[in-house]
Amino acid sequence: QLPVVSVVRDAEAQLLPDVGAVVTCKVCSINSRFAKVHILYVGSTPLKSTFRGTIRREDIRATEKDKVEVYKSFRPGDIVLAKVISLGDAQSNYLLSTAENELGVVVARSEAGVQMVPISWCEMQCPRTHTKDFRKVARVQPQFLQT
Repeated sequence: QLPVVSVVRDAEAQLLPDVGAVVTCKVCSINSRFAKVHILYVGSTPLKSTFRGTIRREDIRATEKDKVEVYKSFRPGDIVLAKVISLGDAQSNYLLSTAENELGVVVARSEAGVQMVPISWCEMQCPRTHTKDFRKVARVQPQFLQT
């Protein structure tokens, strides 16, 4: 009677973001040309491991692309809905876009640590201090709303 050695794989394959997919990501860092993000969800499916993504300045808004300022659209820690537009470059970053009304910041925290409330497509306000911050606010569709 010989011992049996078996290898058990995780049954679920890792879901990969595909071109055209709407992803939920968290902003890690910003500079004047782009925002670096970690992709957390593809659609409503959480990922086992995060993927890196980049939202370039020209992919933030559909109109007046030359006037876009990254720091007036995103801040580190923001949760953003974006669409995958390319599988990226040699550093394996996904290229993302928020150039639709339904895409942009969905959750942001103020300096006071309170979740901010959207007051227009380009501003959010802290309910505690009433300070306003610029953001590229998403007009969230009902299918993306979850508690």
